[in-house]
Amino acid sequence: MMQTIFDYSIFGNTVIGYLSSLGIFIGGIAAVYVFKKYVLRRLKKWADSTSTSIDDLLVGVIEKFLMPAFYFAAFYISMHTLILSPGFEQGLRIAAVILITVLAARASISAVNYGLQSCLKDSADSSGGEKQLKGIGGLASFAIWVLALVFLLDNLGVKISAVVAGLGIGGIAVALAAQAVLGDLFSYFVIFFDKPFEVGDFILVGDKLGVVEHIGIKTTRIRALGGEQLVFSNTDLTNSRVHNFKKMEKRRVVFKLGVIYQTPAEKLKRIPQIVKDVIDRQEDATFDRGHFASYGDFSLNFEFVYYVTGADYNKYMDIQQAINLAIFEAFEKEGLEFAYPSQTLFVKKDN
Repeated sequence: MMQTIFDYSIFGNTVIGYLSSLGIFIGGIAAVYVFKKYVLRRLKKWADSTSTSIDDLLVGVIEKFLMPAFYFAAFYISMHTLILSPGFEQGLRIAAVILITVLAARASISAVNYGLQSCLKDSADSSGGEKQLKGIGGLASFAIWVLALVFLLDNLGVKISAVVAGLGIGGIAVALAAQAVLGDLFSYFVIFFDKPFEVGDFILVGDKLGVVEHIGIKTTRIRALGGEQLVFSNTDLTNSRVHNFKKMEKRRVVFKLGVIYQTPAEKLKRIPQIVKDVIDRQEDATFDRGHFASYGDFSLNFEFVYYVTGADYNKYMDIQQAINLAIFEAFEKEGLEFAYPSQTLFVKKDN
């Protein structure tokens, strides 16, 4: 009697065949559960204990993308132990292709986002980098999904060769019509990865200068000192010589002084040391050199060079102001007179 029940056929498969398929499915689910509970959990603990983040990415890919594939694989293998109708088998194959394509696309997007995040960690300005990251991440995700769709259609039997050829011709036409836009797009990638400047940097481009406010896919916006907003195409910036003052570790300052010709020689010799002492007393200022440089039309000219630590312009001006005041006071004590444009007229009187 029991043998008769097991041999009973339903939709072309015996009861024992269905039970075997169910057993394989349950065994596969159990194996995946054991792997998740013991192996994957230990992998997570190991990844958390390391200082690198690549292992965290791999564990995340296994958990989010491979585990669903394992469950479906158990179902797929168990179903293939049965005699299936052509329609059902075709549907099962299509479901497998769709699932694998979607999971592979999502895993690729996660890997790309991880790479972009790694680049962002090297950036000093993470807020500005996050804005750029969204734009590049969106473009990368779009490209991956397009490739995934092409792969899916090809595996589903759709003749895509003509479509791809048409897209190629259309892409060439669009590229020729949008050379400037594509150039700015590639320049955007250059700015993101090479980082010649970032949001918040004070830069000089030609005769225009200001603080970078926004770096977009096509344009970069700079807030000028006058308050107006300057808009540059990304190609213009990558093709120009950009002076990035925020990257400056120290500022070289050159200034000149002139004293009158009536200054005694002994006092002239003391001027470089007087100015050096003044600069040495200033915090974050380093004296470099001071020389009696030249004879002017109405003055004896001295040239001095010193360095200011940091790129803050207001700090530099405060130090320069303090130096100027201290030099004025020191010259006043020494009886040294600053020169200013003047002429001496000699009148000869004939008897």
